[in-house]
Amino acid sequence: MKVKKALKMLIVSSYPPRECGLATFSNDIANSVKKVFGETLPIEVCALQNEINNFEYGSEVTYVLSTNFIDDYRYVAEKINKRKDIGLVCFQHEFGLYGGEYGDYLLAFLLTLNKPIIAVFHTVLPEPDKKRKKVVRALVDLSNKIVVLTNKSRELLINQYGCQISKIKVIPHGTHIVLWEQKEILKKEYQYTDKIVMSTFGLISENKGIETVLYALPEIVAKHPEVIYLVIGKTHPEIIKREGEKYRNMLTDIVKELHLENNVVFINEYLELKQLLKYLTLSDIYLFTSKDPNQAVSGTFAYALSCGCSVISTPIPHAVETLEDSIGILLNEFGNAKEFQKAILKLIENKEKRLSMGRNAYSQSHATTWENVAIKYGLLYGELTSKEEDLRFNLPPIKLDHIKELTTNIGILQFSNFSQPDPSSGYTLDDNARALINMVIYYSFCHDESVLTLANIYLSFVEGIQREDGFFDNYRDIDLKLTEQNLEVNLEDANGRALWALGYVISQKEILPLDFVKRAEICWGKAYEKIHQVSSPRAIAYNLKGLYYYHLVSPLETIKLQMEQLADKLLNLYHINSEENWSWYEDYMTYVNNVLPEAMLYSYLATGNKKYLKIATITFDFLLSHYFMKGQIKVISNRGWFKKENERMFYGEQPIEVATTIITLDLFYQVTGNEKYKDQLEVAFFWFLGNNHLKQIMYNPENGASYDGLEDKTININQGAESTLCFFKARLIMNKYAEKPSFQKKFWKGLDN
Repeated sequence: MKVKKALKMLIVSSYPPRECGLATFSNDIANSVKKVFGETLPIEVCALQNEINNFEYGSEVTYVLSTNFIDDYRYVAEKINKRKDIGLVCFQHEFGLYGGEYGDYLLAFLLTLNKPIIAVFHTVLPEPDKKRKKVVRALVDLSNKIVVLTNKSRELLINQYGCQISKIKVIPHGTHIVLWEQKEILKKEYQYTDKIVMSTFGLISENKGIETVLYALPEIVAKHPEVIYLVIGKTHPEIIKREGEKYRNMLTDIVKELHLENNVVFINEYLELKQLLKYLTLSDIYLFTSKDPNQAVSGTFAYALSCGCSVISTPIPHAVETLEDSIGILLNEFGNAKEFQKAILKLIENKEKRLSMGRNAYSQSHATTWENVAIKYGLLYGELTSKEEDLRFNLPPIKLDHIKELTTNIGILQFSNFSQPDPSSGYTLDDNARALINMVIYYSFCHDESVLTLANIYLSFVEGIQREDGFFDNYRDIDLKLTEQNLEVNLEDANGRALWALGYVISQKEILPLDFVKRAEICWGKAYEKIHQVSSPRAIAYNLKGLYYYHLVSPLETIKLQMEQLADKLLNLYHINSEENWSWYEDYMTYVNNVLPEAMLYSYLATGNKKYLKIATITFDFLLSHYFMKGQIKVISNRGWFKKENERMFYGEQPIEVATTIITLDLFYQVTGNEKYKDQLEVAFFWFLGNNHLKQIMYNPENGASYDGLEDKTININQGAESTLCFFKARLIMNKYAEKPSFQKKFWKGLDN
């Protein structure tokens, strides 16, 4: 697709291959913005160097600024000013990064620059002296927006530096998504299965205070010899220049002196991200040992939480603000070996508490994933450049990973704990019918035999749960025994979904193996005999969808008459329940509402009867009037149905509601050609990508899953079959629209409300 040329964001920072935390941070910002916004928010980098060196930068680095030479600041700024395609400059600030007293050479750069500026303060020191305060105030005055990474830094800027509240935005340090089930897998891979693994990582320097933990270890390992402490990271390059490996040598001497050689492992490397995340993920406890009381924020601390570690930390501001009792232990002092010892023993000897802390840390860290951080920077970019209308979300790649993980040789499991499949949840006909449809759709354009293998598993489940009389059961446990839910929960609807899935399979007989379709036809024949017994509105609708697809390849008059009978039932419900301001089939809206007007439209397509088209359009437009507001979709809450006499509840939104809206919008657009349906379809899909009230992604980029629910303040990051299959189908539908110019419509406005 030809995309309108967008203004660029220029990041000014140290940058890889330079080895420092700020370089890694800036690289993560650049990568995440590219992943989220693609070509509509391109990134360039001005790399900071404090000496002449031969770093081989990536193509995104278009400028190099020598921080020890003040003239270079003006020279680079003037070159940037000449660029009409750079819309905004975002500089990373840390004391010691720039030349001059308190880094005041940077002022020359900002004074010369004539672009909007975002300043990202990684450290805000309390009780500044006169000169430091003057420099920081000048940086603030010369910047359009100030980003800080913690609320504490925000308070310091306001109260001790006199910064305007309206100028400051808190955007937390980003974190990477890891898969929960990898914890045990990686422990086994690294041969730590029977160990309690503790770790500390980062560039090593005396400020790290690692010796504090070493002195705490002898009593710990005497009681628990299974403890392993990983000290991950090489010595900081600046420390190497000044004093070599003096500090590291001291640490190794302590290990020998205390006879800890079997319990302490030094990993003296600057690790690639993938390797680092593996070590953190397999860790049970993360020890943050810093002795610096003014360390405002720590990426290592944030990463440990997001990898599901229980954390023990000294009281740096970031930890004081973040480390609740439910996710770790905040120490009272710096450099206190006894305090570390007591906290470590507490977690080692209380496994349930340790595991609970890790789970809570993992769950709470979702809000700070780099994708979510990128959305926040995108909002700032849009605000300062007035180009928010040009931004669009990048479509994520189609991934089957989680669907495959959830699938056994029996069928697709119902639930997962985070991303880890939960066998105890068993199987449902609902999910396996959905999965069957999805795989057939996907197979129709990828023709991958592994997809057909999955479809075969789901069809086998549908076959196996059908009774002799043609009716289907719904819930089975891991041992394939029927559960109590089977006779109580949505059994008619599940039967309707099964007929829909079978009808769809039969409609694709030209692309599917003959024996596969024949099996579906046998199931269909038995189930069809029970259609007249259905009474639930949604079950009627699902049956209509199945009949429509069957009718495409077998246009029998009996099928058409059956569809008319069922559609008339829905029509009758509409006439009973509709009023002047309530154009609906029931006196309330519940779950999967879209399937009702969708089924009516299918009835029109099969019969040609325009009364079905009329009511389909009236009811769907009525539903959409309650779903779309202020540039976002807000579906019916699972906290309470929307009754026509009552005020509507919000939050508690589920992916199935959004996905079924997308499915129906797609059908209505294909049939009517009305552009509003396509526009709303795109807005609805962007709910998954961050256009929701939390401005957070609702899918897992690592495995292609969807999270289970959007609440008022948090996201339920369990990734069950229903949510994942619904997202997967919605993503398949978006392939039709990815190349269309209207993909750049003004959906972004909703994020500002």
